[in-house]
Amino acid sequence: MLKKAITLLSAAVIAAGAGFVSSAYAQGKTYYWVSHGSPADPVWTYFLAGAKQWAEDTGNTVNTSFQNGDVPAQQEAIRAAISAGAAGIATTTPDPGSLNEVVKEAKAAGIPIINFNTPDPQAGFDAYVGGDNRAFGKNWAQYLVDKKLVKSGDFVWMPVEVPGATYGVQEEEGIASVFKPLNITWEVTDATLDQAEIITRMSDYLTANRSKIKAIIGLGDLVTGSIKRVFDQVGVKPGEIPVVGWGNSIDTTQEVLTGYVNAAQWQDPQATSYMALSMAAMASSKIPPGFNIITGALYEKDTAELYDKILSGK
Repeated sequence: MLKKAITLLSAAVIAAGAGFVSSAYAQGKTYYWVSHGSPADPVWTYFLAGAKQWAEDTGNTVNTSFQNGDVPAQQEAIRAAISAGAAGIATTTPDPGSLNEVVKEAKAAGIPIINFNTPDPQAGFDAYVGGDNRAFGKNWAQYLVDKKLVKSGDFVWMPVEVPGATYGVQEEEGIASVFKPLNITWEVTDATLDQAEIITRMSDYLTANRSKIKAIIGLGDLVTGSIKRVFDQVGVKPGEIPVVGWGNSIDTTQEVLTGYVNAAQWQDPQATSYMALSMAAMASSKIPPGFNIITGALYEKDTAELYDKILSGK
């Protein structure tokens, strides 16, 4: 079936209108939420909060786990969910194609499996909830171009936590579609998932390459959320080097408000987890999802306070 993308709000309205809440949220079932991310990454605390809230609201059990970028471990976690007879599975994609076989295994067992956070259209998931990483990357690059922050011949630095992971690969593809025709060059560097190491590596790279870096695109939340600390350590003033990237953390909302980051991407992390589990429950009740749910918004200083309040729980 050809899936259509709809907005998060439309999904909620459609679900409620179809009597979804009463039929699909049968209590006493066990669902599995499996992330390729790290619990040390601040954004994943918000994704996790969405899963916990869903369990509280529906009366179902949600077994959650983080796999820290370990693909074999994630495959086994999903197989364990299948063996346990999960009512449904919501999982992220660590690398393109890495979950193809376990998706087939879940389907063979009659267990709905929903992809969230990072898409992998070829894997055969029942549905996807989250952002369009290629579109995000393209938007970041186009923002820098449209605002005349970069031009032909410029160099852009792109730190990422996990080089080769799906999210960064897809974001770079979107960026390349804008930068290549304009002869703008770039480099993706490994920042790791360790916060202290991220700051050290980013500071070292910026110190060594400061003269040629015309802009920075943070390909992940940890790296974008580290910009202020890195700039302060190296002696770069807010706004001296244009920065765009992810914005699902209080660190980044504050960086936008104080001028360290020009624009940041919001992904609706709590809502993404909540809706992914909702779709799994819907499919478990034999209501097949015929659509994907696309989330996200790019914000600047004028709207950053809204997201800062959400992340602060205000």
